Amino acid sequence: MRPTVHDIAAEAGVSLATVDRVLNNRPGVRGVTRDKVERAITTLGYVRDVAAANLAKSRIYPLIFILPEGDNTFMRGLVAEVEAAKVRSAVERTAITVLSVPAFDKAALAAALEKARALAPAGVAVVAIDAPEVVAAVDRLREDGIAVVTLVSDLPGSSRDHFAGVDNIAAGRTAGTLMGRFLSGREGSVAIVAGAMLVRDHRDRLEGFSAAMAESAPGRRLLPVVEGHDDPAEVENLVSGLVADHADLAGIYSLGAGNRGLIAALEKAGRQADICAIAHELTPHSRAALAFGTLDALLNQDAGHEVRSAIRVLKARADGLAVIGAQERIRIEIFLRDNLPVEPA
Repeated sequence: MRPTVHDIAAEAGVSLATVDRVLNNRPGVRGVTRDKVERAITTLGYVRDVAAANLAKSRIYPLIFILPEGDNTFMRGLVAEVEAAKVRSAVERTAITVLSVPAFDKAALAAALEKARALAPAGVAVVAIDAPEVVAAVDRLREDGIAVVTLVSDLPGSSRDHFAGVDNIAAGRTAGTLMGRFLSGREGSVAIVAGAMLVRDHRDRLEGFSAAMAESAPGRRLLPVVEGHDDPAEVENLVSGLVADHADLAGIYSLGAGNRGLIAALEKAGRQADICAIAHELTPHSRAALAFGTLDALLNQDAGHEVRSAIRVLKARADGLAVIGAQERIRIEIFLRDNLPVEPA
């Protein structure tokens, strides 16, 4: 049996109230008495159940999520998952605040992180932009003892506690391997549409895709990356231009968002059947395009799992507890038209 506070009190020859004061580092205990309690804790091998203690004290964890604004369907889904977490706040003992910033605006993101720091929460979850001012803002949060989890796009140069997202190099490699196999025996160039190379997840996906294409389809021409800033209208214009300018275009890898524009451009040009298109994130628009055949494959990450993981990690860090790595691993899902999940009723 695990030792209890009653065992500590008996071993040290003190009251339960004294043990509670020592465990919670409260005043009113003489040094010699504190030493006796601490020796009893060591002798008995007592490990405090922090989660249970916090539940008993009804501790509330104030958390801040910093999320990008805009018309990115996946990000809107991420916001919806955070809102769902707010509904569960009474059960999970959280108090969640959402701060919104313009997408790809590093100065605005750094300012939002400073605002979060001033509010002194237990933890912050943020969709990161890989920029020096953002790294510095995250590091200042950590210096203040505030836990930080990056969501979707990582910030490995910072002192952040954890990343809740997929391995984006592996995701890019998966897309490259699929593209190489789908285009086997077919000539032609491949275009790459990014949101913005300012964010780490897009750079990692590009790195993985390029490496896998070099292995699975050596000699295949990859066109220079174009950036659509996750905006459907901008992506549609870019893809329409790529289709018009490159008669040999055989494939398109969309490693960001704005895929409504990609779908519209291919269908308006009548090229959805002969251009292999691989994209990210299962949304209503991408689901329909995959079922119709405009998209050939989708790589997905579970936004709900990412939000729940961020909350678990931030609470654990606030309590000084270890994180269970296997529980927090976000997996890459691969969808073809043949294995689309059943839509929720």
